[in-house]
Amino acid sequence: MDFDQLNTFLEVARLGSFSRAADKVFRSQPAVSAQIRQLEEEYGQRLFDRTRKSVRLTPAGEVLREYAEQFVKLREKSRLAVSDLKKTPTGTLSIGANEATFLYVLPKIFEKFHKKYPEVKISVYRNFSYKVVNKVEDGAIDVGVVTYPVNSPSLTESPIYKDKVLLMVGKSCPLFKKKTATLAEIAEQPLVLPRTGSMRRLMEKRLTPLKSDLNITMELTSVVMIKRFVAAGFGVSFISSSYARDNVRRGEVKLLEIAGVDLWRTMGVIHRKNRTLPRAAAAFVEMLENDGHHLRS
Repeated sequence: MDFDQLNTFLEVARLGSFSRAADKVFRSQPAVSAQIRQLEEEYGQRLFDRTRKSVRLTPAGEVLREYAEQFVKLREKSRLAVSDLKKTPTGTLSIGANEATFLYVLPKIFEKFHKKYPEVKISVYRNFSYKVVNKVEDGAIDVGVVTYPVNSPSLTESPIYKDKVLLMVGKSCPLFKKKTATLAEIAEQPLVLPRTGSMRRLMEKRLTPLKSDLNITMELTSVVMIKRFVAAGFGVSFISSSYARDNVRRGEVKLLEIAGVDLWRTMGVIHRKNRTLPRAAAAFVEMLENDGHHLRS
């Protein structure tokens, strides 16, 4: 059975005539009769009762007509859906990232995306990066923007953003007037640490040799809170430089190079390998991969 046979079958049923159906589908009457005979052989039932004056569907033919009409409609819908891939995306983009990424990395790209595709709605899932990865793996959200690399066998990942990691200090900190600070000098200061995440792991790794001397005064879950407490003199912290750009401009904090250490934080966009992305998500990923380098600090 193929769609051509089903289309011929439906025309015979609609017109009640093999000859008129043949004219409609641009075939000879014997060719139409052969197509109907092939269908009858496949289903093992007569589909039409034929007389000299009329051609009528049998009960089996009535059943097949109902399904044939659905098949033809579904075929047309599938063709339209594939054709729509070339058109302007609509629908909803579901994206996950952590708080800082939504605050400091994505606004510019969201603005550009919205101007280009104003009909797309954006659904945001905000959580820690590892939870975002889990959501993308499970197919609960389309894409995620997380610290790179992820190294998940089920995900495709592309780096899109690179930002230098510096030491953030407040006005009352003894290091405020310096341009650089050593790890030993950092270890002498009270530390304000993120409670979890890639920055926490990075700080712990770099300060491991001085672990016994560390004075951790606060552990926080929000970059905004970390910046406020550092500005208030509760301690120092590592931070991606672009996250504190506005605070530096207002004179609330200062960013220092870390002597002998060249730290960068890279972010990537992730999505499932075995899943065809919705049009809105595919357009967003393409924009990130093409324009992400403009976001680099």
